[in-house]
Amino acid sequence: MLTGLSRSWRNARHPAPGRSALTKFAREAAELSHLPDGADWTLDVTFTNDRSMKKYNAELVGHRGSTDVITFAYLEDAECFFPGEVGVELIVNPDAAAREGEKRGTGYSRELALYLVHGLLHAAGEDDLEPAARRRMRRREREVMAALERRFDFAEVFPERR
Repeated sequence: MLTGLSRSWRNARHPAPGRSALTKFAREAAELSHLPDGADWTLDVTFTNDRSMKKYNAELVGHRGSTDVITFAYLEDAECFFPGEVGVELIVNPDAAAREGEKRGTGYSRELALYLVHGLLHAAGEDDLEPAARRRMRRREREVMAALERRFDFAEVFPERR
């Protein structure tokens, strides 16, 4: 089960989420995503910007351009974890959330929440490369986001610029 959160905020354009609110949100999202609960693990989240995300995407994934979230999961053998060890790393792009949230009419906060959920679902084994898997991933995103919306005000977790 997710027992810890390490977060790094590297984006001057958007305000950082509060540690407590983000931790509660991440724990609930991890549980709803059906991540393993057999070991105590930590989620490491780096919130970055477009420029850095392009570098991360090229260096770590081998893709060109920016993206919304990059996921690294180490939970395959959770029984071998030391308590508090990093089980999932996410690199999240708030700049993309601001653009896409405006474009889709969902807003920055909801879009950023979706990126966290999307990354956790990838860590839980969901994929979106093939059409059938993509449909399943989108369905799971809707389910998890609906459950989170009943429990959280996304704008309180991920505040917008003032």
